[in-house]
Amino acid sequence: MTHNPASARERTRRILIAAYGVASYLVFLVAFCYAVVFVGGIVVPRTVDHGIDGAPWGVALLVNTVLLALFAVQHSVMARPAFKRWWTRFVPHVMERSTYVLLASLVLLLLYWQWRTMPGVIWQVDHPAIRALLWTVFAAGWTIVLTATFMIDHFELFGLRQVVAAWRGSPRRETGFRATLFYRLVRHPLMLGFLIAFWATPVMTAGHLLFAIGTTGYILVALQLEERDLIAALGERYRVYRTQVPMLVPGLRPRSCPVIGSAPDGFSTAPRG
Repeated sequence: MTHNPASARERTRRILIAAYGVASYLVFLVAFCYAVVFVGGIVVPRTVDHGIDGAPWGVALLVNTVLLALFAVQHSVMARPAFKRWWTRFVPHVMERSTYVLLASLVLLLLYWQWRTMPGVIWQVDHPAIRALLWTVFAAGWTIVLTATFMIDHFELFGLRQVVAAWRGSPRRETGFRATLFYRLVRHPLMLGFLIAFWATPVMTAGHLLFAIGTTGYILVALQLEERDLIAALGERYRVYRTQVPMLVPGLRPRSCPVIGSAPDGFSTAPRG
């Protein structure tokens, strides 16, 4: 039996791609799990309420704003179709999504690590029943986020399906457009879950308020931008979907509105890339 070096190299390449995708997904899991306790101020030493102490209030505001802006820019730029076309000239297409997920997770870890404490309490709820209700809503927000990813294709969204398909040598499968469960109530339940989780807190500090305002502003702008990509990709099917399902508030009558620009991923239909 003759040894085929080309075949061996191809097998090695597939294994490395799969390992890279799995490693990227594991980093995402760490970043996601830490996000829950970071925003909730639970157990861990660095949270949205208590980061690095000692910085003057103005410096803390500047540093935290830059960290939020870095997150927003990374998400927006790397998700643009033009950037993807350029980026995949250097990164194999099957690794593009995993790379996006990895870099997004690393930016989040940087934010957790370098977040500055911004003292000052905006509101504080002491009534036990109301505190319990707010913590329940907080948990519900994160549950919506995670559940919404599985209502589309969690493993494709975070790059695993692509690298496993490459490892097996199977053709890439397009998920296609569908609107299931939460996606029949709102077009972007994943982002709705984030908004709920970021704002539901019994103690709103200045740092938490900055985080909530910054991420909310980014989400609202990003969703307007994203709709353009979805219409470009899905055409009339998505236009009809927009007229039938509200963007973020269940039961709110959708209204026709212009869409601008180009969008980051965080979609309400099947994942791309």
